[in-house]
Amino acid sequence: MRVLVIEDEVMVLKSIEFKLKKEGFEVATAPDGKVALDLLAQETFDMILTDLMLPYYSGLELISYIRNELNSKVPIIVLSAIGQETSIMEAFKLGANDYMTKPFIPNELVIRIRKELVK
Repeated sequence: MRVLVIEDEVMVLKSIEFKLKKEGFEVATAPDGKVALDLLAQETFDMILTDLMLPYYSGLELISYIRNELNSKVPIIVLSAIGQETSIMEAFKLGANDYMTKPFIPNELVIRIRKELVK
């Protein structure tokens, strides 16, 4: 299973990548929205994890692009330090499947990923 992780905080990105690889996932990473768009144009993924606050393009813009421009149904889990209800509601309205507030428990993230992939 291929997972794209879009996160601008290097330590968070590396820790998610390490955990997912350890759990047997193939992982691609993007430190910002621009790199994420390039990867999405070239490759397909089974799961996307994205932060909301990103350089160049926000997580909300990426969700909108994935759902509306790519017409993709790939599961998207938002990982964000923003716990504001408006951001959460907007992410779901645009097509996110799940939302986790940082900091999160790595094992819970893996459980949520597997749950979405089974659907």
